[in-house]
Amino acid sequence: MDKQLFITPATVHRSSDEVSFADTVFGFWEEFQDSSENSSNSGNDEANEDNSEEDDSIYTVEKDKAFWEEQDQLLKATLCRSSSSEAKVRQATKEIMRESNMSEMLCLCRQPVVAVKSCRSCLLREICDRLSNLGYNSAIYKSKWSNSSEIPSGEHTYLEVTENSSNSKRGVIKVIIEMNFRGEFEMARGNEEYNQLVKRLPEVFVGKSERLRVLVKIMCSAAKKCMKEKKLHLAPWRKQKYMQAKWVGKCDRSVLEPLPKVYETRPTRPKASLLTCDLLLENIARRNCTAVEVI
Repeated sequence: MDKQLFITPATVHRSSDEVSFADTVFGFWEEFQDSSENSSNSGNDEANEDNSEEDDSIYTVEKDKAFWEEQDQLLKATLCRSSSSEAKVRQATKEIMRESNMSEMLCLCRQPVVAVKSCRSCLLREICDRLSNLGYNSAIYKSKWSNSSEIPSGEHTYLEVTENSSNSKRGVIKVIIEMNFRGEFEMARGNEEYNQLVKRLPEVFVGKSERLRVLVKIMCSAAKKCMKEKKLHLAPWRKQKYMQAKWVGKCDRSVLEPLPKVYETRPTRPKASLLTCDLLLENIARRNCTAVEVI
């Protein structure tokens, strides 16, 4: 009898060219049964134990592969979705970032004098100020959370744009702007599968708080799986509760005055008027005449 793959409801939503986890599991158990029958006839118990260990190893590999494929699909689906409010704020932020990178504007803060794009604090203020000038209700938020048995205390600063929804049931729409979103999830000991997920993340995230919460859940679940495969302990600042506290926890809205802008310019030579030039030439001529008379 030809072997057939069992189709489960979980595989209906998958693409036709993708092998589901259920297919690989049931296909594996058919091969396992055939091998068990052959080995039982031979009466070799040691061979059965070796085959069992090998089958368990194959099952674990397939299970891990299915997990990373599922996380990748979830991540791509979440990043592709976008509402009109998110798209408008994202486009405005992109234009402001482009202008900031092209300009030679310097920041005036307590840090050493650097360009605005190299100073997170001044860059947040600059983007917040320009978004406000464009009519957006933007502000700098600073989240803080206390130390607990699960996670350590910490704080984080980010931008948030609020907009009143046309739908009364939805209330206020919150769009979060995180300037270093990808860097928040980078790990030095991440495996290849986890690093691929990190590369899919945008460097600058602009999206609703609900979408951000889903992304954090996906990445924290992947980080936990990554450390488990490496038999390492997951750091408390990598846990989902800690990461979500950065953007969806208790926070204070800071209304800050924009920093004064200073533009980097080359020192220019003082411009002299035509009258000054005439007087200079006259003085030079008199000195030459005096020198001739002395000689």
